[in-house]
Amino acid sequence: MIQTVVKRDGRIVGFNEEKIMAAIRKAMLHTDKGEDERLVQQITDHIAMRGAAQMTVEAIQDAVEMELMKSSRKDVAQKYIAYRNQRSIARKAKTRDIFLDIVNVKSNDITRENANMNADTPAGMMMKFASETTKPFVDDYLLSEEARDAVAHNYLHIHDKDYYPTKSLTCVQHPLDNILNHGFTAGHGESRAAKRIETASVLACISMECAQNEMHGGQAIPAFDFYLAPFVRLSLIEELKNLEELNAADYSHLYEKELDDYIKRPLDALQGEERVMQHAVNKTVARVHQAMEAFIHNMNTIHSRGGNQVVFSSINYGTDTSAEGRCVMRELLLSTYRGVGNGETAIFPIQIWKKKRGVNYLPDDRNYDLYQLACKVTARRFFPNFLNLDATFNQTDEWHADDPKRYLHEVATMGCRTRVFENRFGPKTSIGRGNLSFSTINIVRLAIECMDIKDKEERIARFFAKLDNMLMVTAQQLDDRFNFQKTAFVKQFPLLMRALWIGADKLNPNETIEPVINQGTLGIGFIGLAECLVALIGKHHGESEEAQALGLKIVTYMRDRVNEFSERYHHNYSVLATPAEGLAGKFTKKDRKDFGLLPGITDRDYYTNSNHVPVYYKCSARHKAEVEAPYHDLTRGGHIFYVEMDGDATHNPEVIMSVVDMMDRYNMGYGSVNHNRNRCMDCGYENAEPKMEVCPKCGSTHIDRLQRITGYLVGTTDRWNHAKLSELNDRVNHIS
Repeated sequence: MIQTVVKRDGRIVGFNEEKIMAAIRKAMLHTDKGEDERLVQQITDHIAMRGAAQMTVEAIQDAVEMELMKSSRKDVAQKYIAYRNQRSIARKAKTRDIFLDIVNVKSNDITRENANMNADTPAGMMMKFASETTKPFVDDYLLSEEARDAVAHNYLHIHDKDYYPTKSLTCVQHPLDNILNHGFTAGHGESRAAKRIETASVLACISMECAQNEMHGGQAIPAFDFYLAPFVRLSLIEELKNLEELNAADYSHLYEKELDDYIKRPLDALQGEERVMQHAVNKTVARVHQAMEAFIHNMNTIHSRGGNQVVFSSINYGTDTSAEGRCVMRELLLSTYRGVGNGETAIFPIQIWKKKRGVNYLPDDRNYDLYQLACKVTARRFFPNFLNLDATFNQTDEWHADDPKRYLHEVATMGCRTRVFENRFGPKTSIGRGNLSFSTINIVRLAIECMDIKDKEERIARFFAKLDNMLMVTAQQLDDRFNFQKTAFVKQFPLLMRALWIGADKLNPNETIEPVINQGTLGIGFIGLAECLVALIGKHHGESEEAQALGLKIVTYMRDRVNEFSERYHHNYSVLATPAEGLAGKFTKKDRKDFGLLPGITDRDYYTNSNHVPVYYKCSARHKAEVEAPYHDLTRGGHIFYVEMDGDATHNPEVIMSVVDMMDRYNMGYGSVNHNRNRCMDCGYENAEPKMEVCPKCGSTHIDRLQRITGYLVGTTDRWNHAKLSELNDRVNHIS
């Protein structure tokens, strides 16, 4: 007698004879003779009683075919077999269609899911083949029934689901001093410790490239200035030694001579050791500039992930006040301003200026001149973005201005917005830590399902009940993924779990990573707060104080529940203001199909990213800041503030400074400015004209606008998916 059934995805469920009966009836309805209830019951009973205790779906269907063929209703058997074949073909057809789109280089939401990945190259195609076949495996074998149902019904999105079976983690902030001072092994060959600025620059690239192949998210360096500064001094000493050999003199007493800055100056009026020292400084500055130029060039050309994508890289800097640290920053910024290749804007690394009062923000601060330069570079090249270390939630009592390792207590971020700082299981730091995985809740759908409730209080209460349930499902799903990730072995991550992740250096290769990964975070994200509010009360938070109050109530509730989950599951859960790219249209498309075209909700091809004021809503930069600022403290898994400006920002860095001032005034954590930047796709020429249709350098009409998509730049909008292109076209300016 059949008791359990093994489904096609491997799950074991209880036997339900009604499914056999329904399938036979359906076949009978497509024949001339119609239903025969007696025969339906007879065949079902025969199979149920004579079958094995556990059978596969296929074996049961084979048995139904045999019984129908033995009966007088051969016509039913024929229809049943035909229907079964059609279902099999349909299951294969979906995969076939997806594969054909990849093979034929079709531009659609599958091949354009990630604008930074070229899915048209052979390596990119292989990545997409693997991705699209892995996701169903995750659904069928690795997700719980609740999580699978939430995904299937458009309530939940599991980010980087294709990487789920690999047990990889999302991102990490590199403790680069480990690499530079000790070298590393990453599977093949061994790298020695750095002794000069050029080597340090190359090792910084290699560290991020190697780690990118072990992870599915981004790579960041949290204190680029502090880490590379010692190698400026070593290079200076090297130059002094060269002069010793040339002049047959001893300059060892100059090796550690304190310098206020590394500035190139003419030698004409200088004599003696003053001339020697300035010559060494000049040579060192030139080497640092070349090293920074090479670093940027390498980060835009070295491919990882099978050769189809450059490293998703970020670097944080701004607070090293030493002469050597200032030299690194100055030459990095000057090289960024100049551009790569034919003067093109570098896409990576995402650069992040760490703004700090007493260090680099006020006119009397030591690094204020470099802050001014950073704003000038941003006005032309989009980067650096600005991380506000003065925000109340970015501060710690452990930070002291006279601590040479104060960067250990400074928050650092991934360029797109991911933030890791608070820690229940170790030091409060960003270094050697990262996000483990994150999932995003479709709060818009939850709100749409409550729209028919006429009483507003009851409607909102019902929404919160639905939100609470989905938060619990998401927390459990992330815990399930954590418990799967923790079974990976140290040897599976030869660089990450040897030299980068906090505490991993104490593990041996055959141990699991379980003892250390709880230092990372699990992110619960959300999308479409604006559309959610329209569904609940008719207006979004940018246009209504009531909506803003409700929006803050919703995200505060999420924050409070996430803190409770941290205690219950013993993890670092956090709320993430999700950076939606492929997801921006995925949720919307399904909701529109299910609920129709709802004004202000599903009538565009995308949902608004996280807690942002909608990109199409015309308002001042100040108003946008006032609305979005309170959400930054609530979304400690990551957040970002953007201002869209019109025209050429190149000669107007004061606008950039005014945005940083707003961030300071309204206690925001992270932000930047978007502006015009045209790019000739043939020769790389760039300018900021409102509408450049013909390249003045080569005459090409193949012109694109350099744009930021979810936090990073994309060299061509050809790789943007339909939803993000629609959002781009809707963007309005906030500064006139």
